[in-house]
Amino acid sequence: MTGTTESVLKSRLAQLVVPYTNRPLGAGGTNFEVHFDGGRWRVDVACGFPLDASKQGMLELVQSALEPGEIEAPVDVEIECKVETHAVQSGLTPISGVKNIIAIASGKGGVGKSTVAANVALALVAEGAKVGMLDADIYGPSQPRMLNLLGQRPETKDGKTLEPLEAYGIVAMSIGFLVDDKQAVAWRGPMVTSALNQMLTQTAWGELDYLIVDMPPGTGDVQLTLAQKVPVSGAVIVTTPQDVALSDARKGLEMFRKVKVPLLGIIENMSVHVCSQCGHEDHLFGREGGVGLGREYDLPLLGALPLQRAVREQADAGTPTVVAEPDAVAARMFRETALRVAGELAATPKSYSHLFGKIAVEGKQ
Repeated sequence: MTGTTESVLKSRLAQLVVPYTNRPLGAGGTNFEVHFDGGRWRVDVACGFPLDASKQGMLELVQSALEPGEIEAPVDVEIECKVETHAVQSGLTPISGVKNIIAIASGKGGVGKSTVAANVALALVAEGAKVGMLDADIYGPSQPRMLNLLGQRPETKDGKTLEPLEAYGIVAMSIGFLVDDKQAVAWRGPMVTSALNQMLTQTAWGELDYLIVDMPPGTGDVQLTLAQKVPVSGAVIVTTPQDVALSDARKGLEMFRKVKVPLLGIIENMSVHVCSQCGHEDHLFGREGGVGLGREYDLPLLGALPLQRAVREQADAGTPTVVAEPDAVAARMFRETALRVAGELAATPKSYSHLFGKIAVEGKQ
């Protein structure tokens, strides 16, 4: 009976679809093993994404797939989560200490990309990940305000690297920490890319599972240079359902494809407005634009986020929704979106470059 029961357990587990990857358990960022010991069955599930706050839900999902019936002994389930380092563009290597860089981008401004980036980063922290934020928008940095860090300045301990500022459990770096909030940064492209490269490589990030890069809007020289020089594990495109935004989002997708940055999926922001008085749903910017764009590019829709006054007000106040109202519907949607981002990344190829040191070949002279 032991062999039969093991087959039943493995079959049931293999048919379970993980909500954060939309793939069967055992494929794309997850794995499982089945053991029989001491008269009990043990199922060990490994996930390549953080699940501190959501582990109980995942545990219940696995247990529900193993309900009694053809199983003659108790079944214990253990879930272990470990974020791995994933592959980046050819010719680039991951930054020391930073396992994965995720670029959150848009083809145009005004779609709420920075608000999404801040809430996704904070949601990953809530799940137990070590997270950093690089505000790559030199001309219009938003993260100092959204993370309630306006007016603060980074310090240096060794005279060579800057210590990132910390807010709500994430570490952050932005040009907004180095210049006055009212000062316009009137720089040309080469100066911008040089400044961004310095912030990326000369910041003491420490050990991070994810470094979220809040990309500047558009697909010009600055964005293209960033996509070519920054070792990115995956990119996410933020859009609204509006046709104009979708048209520009396509350009962003094409840019990342051109430089061979893995695309994780699409986040549709301002998807629907729900009236706070009567509950009426109004699709102000159109309906299911992100779904259609995903089908067009064979990419998953990672989240459809609401248009809410509170989300805007909380970001402006320096307390993004995930930390301001963790039990709110919008906060839950941000957390689910963040887990899908991490789940999609977990399904991409891993990088093993960090396991090998530099090899020096010495020849006779």
